[in-house]
Amino acid sequence: MSAPASLALEARGVRAALGHVEVLHDIALALPIGRWTSVVGPNGAGKSTLLKVLAGLLSHHGEVRLLGQPLHGLTGRARARQLAWLGQNEGSAEELTAYDVAMLGRLPHQAWLAAPSAADRAAVEQALRSTQAWDWRDRPLGQLSGGERQRVLLARALAVQAQVLLMDEPLANLDPPHQADWLQLVRELVTAGSTVVSVLHEISIALRADEMVVMERGRIAHHGPCADAMTHRALEAVFDQRIAIQSLSGHWLALTHP
Repeated sequence: MSAPASLALEARGVRAALGHVEVLHDIALALPIGRWTSVVGPNGAGKSTLLKVLAGLLSHHGEVRLLGQPLHGLTGRARARQLAWLGQNEGSAEELTAYDVAMLGRLPHQAWLAAPSAADRAAVEQALRSTQAWDWRDRPLGQLSGGERQRVLLARALAVQAQVLLMDEPLANLDPPHQADWLQLVRELVTAGSTVVSVLHEISIALRADEMVVMERGRIAHHGPCADAMTHRALEAVFDQRIAIQSLSGHWLALTHP
């Protein structure tokens, strides 16, 4: 049977290993369409591994569904049109310009060796402008700072115009103002109907999401609304009470203990 149309991603009995070590244990997860879900937990909890499994980038046992369809049954092109990916420490050919890197996001929509269409060019311009990278679209990737590169790679993911966007530590190398820009961009995507799933180490920003998946030792310790007290208690527990979730000016913040 197909998954409910309200689900963007679903995992059933998922297990995954790195090498010969199992790092995900019997994961069951249902992520609704049109919501932002943050994935958090201590180092080694399995956050990035889970995201790679959901993206179809890592072999696993169990079932993953994307927009109601078994992930393994989709062609690579069909999957790439529906799901965009931004991973950790991703790169591209250093000599490619920022514009060309962003245009890579349009490959799932293009015929083999076809020139970019007007729609492709419009999508790339929109993506680069939304990440404030348009002004240096002609600069080679190798000449950009870490934060600038991250914004170009984000533009590449946005250029896909996929319904589901998975991001693993997207705030790496971004200064606080551009982290705020990213937060606003995610909110705009979700308002427009997209689904965003992001692994974040910045707990206070992760608490701005709609839902939170709290992971510990390869399992899901909790999945619930970010504003829910049970979510806060689960979050504090997996960090051994080294953080406390408190409200300030209408937002939840993670304060650290010594």
